[in-house]
Amino acid sequence: MITVSKDTILNQTGKRKARILLVDDDPGLLRLLTIRLRAESYDVEAVESAAQALSASSRFRPDLVITDLRMDQMDGIGLLKELQNRWPGLKVIILTAHGTIPDAVQATQMGAFGFLTKPVDKQELLDQVQKALRISGFGASDEDWRAEIITRSASMEEKLAQAHMVAGTDARVLITGESGTGKELLARAIHRGSPRRNKAFVAINCSAMAEDLLESELFGHEKGSFTGATRAHRGLFMSADGGTLMLDEIGDMPMRLQVKLLRVLQENVIRPVGSTDAVPVNVRVISSTHRDLQQLMSVGQFREDLYYRLNVVHIEMPSLNRRREDIPLLVAHFLAQIAKESGVRKIYAPEAVELLATADWPGNIRQLQNVVRQNVALSQTPIIPVELVQQSLGGTPGRLPSFDEARDEFTRSYLSQILQITGGNVSQAARLARRNRTDFYKLLARHQLTPEEFKQR
Repeated sequence: MITVSKDTILNQTGKRKARILLVDDDPGLLRLLTIRLRAESYDVEAVESAAQALSASSRFRPDLVITDLRMDQMDGIGLLKELQNRWPGLKVIILTAHGTIPDAVQATQMGAFGFLTKPVDKQELLDQVQKALRISGFGASDEDWRAEIITRSASMEEKLAQAHMVAGTDARVLITGESGTGKELLARAIHRGSPRRNKAFVAINCSAMAEDLLESELFGHEKGSFTGATRAHRGLFMSADGGTLMLDEIGDMPMRLQVKLLRVLQENVIRPVGSTDAVPVNVRVISSTHRDLQQLMSVGQFREDLYYRLNVVHIEMPSLNRRREDIPLLVAHFLAQIAKESGVRKIYAPEAVELLATADWPGNIRQLQNVVRQNVALSQTPIIPVELVQQSLGGTPGRLPSFDEARDEFTRSYLSQILQITGGNVSQAARLARRNRTDFYKLLARHQLTPEEFKQR
């Protein structure tokens, strides 16, 4: 049975509580700080080492980390560096004794948000926490900017950290990824986290309509200029003025319109169809595609100058197969949605959840949502059986690779990459891999790799 307790996620206003991770090898101090922060309605998790903190961060997804400076094995500085590498933008407050204040000051210069001295003053603690959360963007608007994105995946958290950092700017964003991975949801989240949040968010699919109609929808037209129109049409650039325009499936935009779009991005004005007047526009453009724009550029189907105008910040959405830990969470979310819409409440049998979590998902989250809706509609019992899930997936059971299979796949990919880098030079490749030539040859033979295949011709 999959359940999600709102009490552990939301505060009394219906907004998600801020999550704070405490790290200190003093259990007494951890208890004290936990009590103080939970009394202020924060969601708190406490751990006693940096290693535990890194593990907890992937699962707990903290909005703020408060860590001791002096700890065994990895200290607060080491933890700070690792957190910055894995989750850029995550705010960290350092706890320090009076004798280590200079070290704490150095930590702030390295990117820590600030430091608190022990014994920790309650009001100073709360003030620092509120300031850190405010600067990090938590609570910047009445609506949680990322509320629609359901995840506990470390790879997705990295993408959300990128999105959150770029949200406060006007930089154009290119979101890539397979169909059904949530590219539009991420674009909407960026808009909600931006200063443009109170203006319009407008999205258009560039592959969903004919060229002339797409041109009219984007740039507008004068009266009588488009298929005998009896009135002028403003177009989406003007409709989104002051807000955000999402160009979905930008890789399918016709070449003629790519030229016109490039001019708009260069000049910040549009010229409606049938008009010579230049109309100023103030729009942030976010584009997305499931296609390989580099490959399209190489065959002359996408303009290189437009690519670099759109691709100021690139965020690649991971496929569902790369974030399988999110599948039970997403299933619970979809079941709750269906229950709210229809009043029909059903759950999955444990074996059915296991099958969902290990199946292949070429259609990604969109496909998973469709399967859940189909299962709820067709199940004749409150508990959805594994057989029904099997039918929905086409009768072919999916499975995760075994540990040995996954290791072999990684090793073969690693060896291939090294051979490509060295042009099939085994001696050089062995040095890069830090293995002797004999062992390296054995590895190549085991994975059926021939150095000659990688030699540059």
